[in-house]
Amino acid sequence: MTRKFIESGPGLPNWSNPISHAVVVGKMCFVSGQLSISGDGEYVEGTAAEEATLAFNNVFAALKAAGFDKSDIAYIDIAFSDLTKLDEVNEIYMAIFPDGKRPARTVYEAAKLPFGGKVKIVATAVKD
Repeated sequence: MTRKFIESGPGLPNWSNPISHAVVVGKMCFVSGQLSISGDGEYVEGTAAEEATLAFNNVFAALKAAGFDKSDIAYIDIAFSDLTKLDEVNEIYMAIFPDGKRPARTVYEAAKLPFGGKVKIVATAVKD
């Protein structure tokens, strides 16, 4: 099975990390952990909700570059530097997925996220 590596695309951060933003294998898209990173590759510090919003935007940009969209997301993994911020991010999550058809999800607290970030989001999408 062939793989498509998403290295860049509209709305994706321009970063120098040795990873792909996403990899497509068949009908699945695996989005690498996205942080609050601007288009120029700089970390943008904010509240957990602000950082989650930018991280989700990066997830959606990676999906779009791969030919997927948020309705294709089957699973989301959210790492927090401080799990007490879960309610703050849940408000963003419910606004992004308002219809009750929310992806399966795991949340956990990590000792340290890259750049000192507050939120990192990983996603897996599947085309029907």
